[in-house]
Amino acid sequence: MLENISERLQNAIRFITRQAYVSDKEIAEYLREIQRALIMGDVDVKLVSQLTENIKRDLKEAREEYGISIKDRISYLTYKELVKILGGEKKELRIIPNQLNVFVFMGIQGSGKTTTVGKIAHYLRNKNVKVGVIAGDVFRPGAVDQLKQLLKDEIPLYSDVSKKTSIEVIKEGIEWARKLGLNVVLVDTAGRHRSEESLMEEMAQIINEVNPTATILVIDAMIGQQARVQAEAFNKVAKVGYVVVTKMDGSAKGGGALSAIASVGAPIIFIGIGESIDEIEEFDPVKFVSRLLGKPDLESLVKRVQKISKEEMLRAQRMTRGRFTIEEFVQQLESARKMGGIQTILSSLPGGAKLGKKEMEEFFVKVKKWRAIVNSMNKEEREDVTIMDSSRVRRVAKGSGTSEKDVRELIKQYTLAKKAVKKISKGAFRNLPHLRL
Repeated sequence: MLENISERLQNAIRFITRQAYVSDKEIAEYLREIQRALIMGDVDVKLVSQLTENIKRDLKEAREEYGISIKDRISYLTYKELVKILGGEKKELRIIPNQLNVFVFMGIQGSGKTTTVGKIAHYLRNKNVKVGVIAGDVFRPGAVDQLKQLLKDEIPLYSDVSKKTSIEVIKEGIEWARKLGLNVVLVDTAGRHRSEESLMEEMAQIINEVNPTATILVIDAMIGQQARVQAEAFNKVAKVGYVVVTKMDGSAKGGGALSAIASVGAPIIFIGIGESIDEIEEFDPVKFVSRLLGKPDLESLVKRVQKISKEEMLRAQRMTRGRFTIEEFVQQLESARKMGGIQTILSSLPGGAKLGKKEMEEFFVKVKKWRAIVNSMNKEEREDVTIMDSSRVRRVAKGSGTSEKDVRELIKQYTLAKKAVKKISKGAFRNLPHLRL
């Protein structure tokens, strides 16, 4: 996320640290590059100006201190000021024990609100919180179905498709949650626009009637500085307790959205970093800035790896012994994305490779095609691809909507991978050759 800004910030840091002597001229050039990077990320000009003025002031006051170089001082002050404009210390969702906590979600239509409800529900469930969801959007026909798909029958859902109002459905859902003995219930509401007075009034009524533990505002990172206007508009209707910023993985304006929201005093607790149900992470300004400045967040990487299921670990063990099938080969490639993406993992490691976004997209398009091919194979063929003669290849290609060339390519890549893993010790996946794209 924010690759261009991160690259510019890191270039600026490298510029100043490589100087044999740091004069006012080098400092001025460094600060200009910092300003360009942040403005390119849609951070408010006034905030950027204040940030650089603070760095200059603090640097001047600290120049006579001993024990720390001016280069390290500049890097530290940049880090400190960036953390400040992104909200300071990490804030967490406060859940009061031994009672039902009601969190009402609100946001503009298309901001990713319903998906975010599903993601946070799974996030809390994985932390052993007894959580449920109320489908309070009675306007959008597909809202209930979307929640059912997201929750996967793993998390209880209350919905009512009769002609009741949102307030009626939500109030009944809260009683349902109490009877189930839930600790947290997340309330999805209809998407609205700040200029739609009737919908905004309804939100105010919901808050007054329900009296939730807190409201959670969901904002799309792609709107940049406009996030502040949005947050202020909703805050007038219902005091914003927390904020979630979505689509951070594909937005160049993410820095603008984060800094704009932080400036209105609403704590950002989560950011969405992809489409998968587990691609959401707690927002920690300290760690976020560390990543921007090129300091890898190994703690997040460890957590991400630990989320691999036992089933995936067993498949990995089978791979190291060279006993995996072509179906398990494709499952391993799909699992890499579920873990948060190969791109995310590699970029989190010191000196990790940076794969181009276009290359990653092309690769996962190919994996989807390979999944279709495997699904078109019969059980015998999945267990032993050596029986795949011309007629079988032709049948599978036709059934999967792919070409015979695609089928043969998958078989070839699988065969090469199977041979390779036989040569490496258990767990030594780092020696596995890259697949040829």
